[in-house]
Amino acid sequence: MKKILATCCLLLLTSFLFAQDVEMADGMRSSGKIYVVVGGLITILLGILLFLIILDRKVSDIEKRIGKQ
Repeated sequence: MKKILATCCLLLLTSFLFAQDVEMADGMRSSGKIYVVVGGLITILLGILLFLIILDRKVSDIEKRIGKQ
């Protein structure tokens, strides 16, 4: 019963949150600055992804070296 009540409350909360208009986002969208923000976020996320891929390769190489000994 508690899970159902909590789920209903969360669904109502999210509907209220999405109903609001954010003035800052509208202003940034109208001036074109939102694309700079999105570009920056994509750059950061791609950098983190690239770092994780390189780190995974290094760890796999070290695991192979340890396994051969």
